[in-house]
Amino acid sequence: MSNMLKLGLPKGSLQESTFHLFAKAGYKISSTSRSYFPNIDDPEMKAMLIRAQEMSRYVEDGTLDVGMTGRDWVKENGSDVVEIAELIYAKQGLRPVRWVLAAPANSPIKSVKDLQGKKIATELVNVSKEYLQKNGVTALVEFSWGATEAKPPELADAIIEVTETGSSLKANNLVILETIMESNTVVIVNKNAWKDSWKKKKIEDMVLLLKGALAAEEKVGLKMNVPRAKLDAVLKVLPALNSPTIAELHGKDWVDVDTVVDEKIVRLIVPKLKDAGAEGIVEYPLNKVIP
Repeated sequence: MSNMLKLGLPKGSLQESTFHLFAKAGYKISSTSRSYFPNIDDPEMKAMLIRAQEMSRYVEDGTLDVGMTGRDWVKENGSDVVEIAELIYAKQGLRPVRWVLAAPANSPIKSVKDLQGKKIATELVNVSKEYLQKNGVTALVEFSWGATEAKPPELADAIIEVTETGSSLKANNLVILETIMESNTVVIVNKNAWKDSWKKKKIEDMVLLLKGALAAEEKVGLKMNVPRAKLDAVLKVLPALNSPTIAELHGKDWVDVDTVVDEKIVRLIVPKLKDAGAEGIVEYPLNKVIP
């Protein structure tokens, strides 16, 4: 096999957040609005934009060596691929998405058992049929080409739809009845490509950097100067990712403390650090955190 990795990137709702993640990992990707072949600043990679719904099929047949898609679409397609990593991010944040059963708020449908003989609209047809079968329910499952939330009650009795926050469903007067499955973005690899030692190492290195970039999304670095006499008090305030780095400053009475913390707690601990004796506190962003 030649030393060229064929990479599939998700086109659509995940595209912008995926490009952002790759940028933080150190890969510069650029694309015009009409191009399906974005440029990537790694001469050993060739990227292609593919809809997440189709990605696993092209990875399975070898058109792509590796791709990023939702676990939901791998299951929907029944694709025989190697899943090597889970990357928890979505269009609106760092969290899984949910496929849910929803029906109009005033509908008599209150659970999956009430779907007997009813019509359901969804993009996730195979998974939905499997879900109904497991619950002993026979219903008509129709593929939805979009605007699924708008179909009940005229065009469908209920829907099975993906959601992050549930706000779109609520805006369309729909109530979530059950969660069918949760899904995250996964990195999947063609089985033959995974057996190629060069491609395997190339993919592993890429995933390492992507995971590091994702880990850094919710963390920041903190630096501060601390009088040696007050070091213990300051360290008690810090919930460090690992033990903080402590370096002696010019003169033995002061040290420099450098650590990584969750961004959401910074506003809570900075005043406490100041009270404990820290000075010159600096918060700085991180691109990658590699464990």
